[in-house]
Amino acid sequence: MTDLIAALDIGGTKTQLVIETLDHQRVLDVTEPSLDWDAEPPGPAIDFIAERVARHTPADGRIVSLAFGAQGINRREVGLALETGLATRGYKTTAVNDASLIAAAAGFTDGIGVISGTGAIAVGTDASGNFLAAGGWGWVIGDEGGASALVREAVRAALRANDSGLPDDGLLGHLIAHFGVADAERLTRVVNDEPTMDNWAPHAPAIFTAADAGSLLAQSVIVEGAKMLAFNVGQLRARGAVGSDVVVAGSVIVNQPRLLDAFRAAVADLNHNYTVHVLTAAPVEGAVLLARRAAGQ
Repeated sequence: MTDLIAALDIGGTKTQLVIETLDHQRVLDVTEPSLDWDAEPPGPAIDFIAERVARHTPADGRIVSLAFGAQGINRREVGLALETGLATRGYKTTAVNDASLIAAAAGFTDGIGVISGTGAIAVGTDASGNFLAAGGWGWVIGDEGGASALVREAVRAALRANDSGLPDDGLLGHLIAHFGVADAERLTRVVNDEPTMDNWAPHAPAIFTAADAGSLLAQSVIVEGAKMLAFNVGQLRARGAVGSDVVVAGSVIVNQPRLLDAFRAAVADLNHNYTVHVLTAAPVEGAVLLARRAAGQ
């Protein structure tokens, strides 16, 4: 029987699972949909993880350490419930928020992780190892700096300017074209009729295109989103988050230089000697590291 470690990165749309031997041979690296994932209640979440790990574990293998980061583990009690439940299935488990994988995946023991993808959140730990989070409230009321919230704020800014009788500086036109509607009134309908991240987030590129074309409104939305991400970092610092490294990940901040540059500038304004890093490894590598630590490596 071969001893193995298993690591998962569980997001709102997809889950990456890695299985390795203790001597670092990668046996499996697979990505599957996870639209049905929810960290609470623990029962279905435990089934979700256990089924996937069991299905992909080689017949001659035994998982001696399991670690995962998952969307929705925003309180330590939630992680403990999942760890306890998976222990009854025979899995020695470490469970953290998915954003907590970022600093580890970048090779830092301490540090703050910031995700700006469909949503947005900043996480860290205090000197006692307690989990800290700021932001991540969801696309309707929060997630500033994430794709869905950027679209929400861009639409608000463009419509406000339109209602004020101001000429379109390009943002409204780009949003109308990207949503495939005819005018501002129909833009309000298409945004409000389906207030979901699946409807909003894919249109974030229109904001950056408008900004590159000279739209001051679009540029302002991007800068404000970056400032809020940095504000989240400052909130964590005020609550005792340790480390001087800030690691960013997520499809928006990694692929949109305007947002990344504005975030770097806003973090510099915190005057805390933070160094901002862009994660180049997959976040699941942070779970691999956690699983190896728990296995005594």
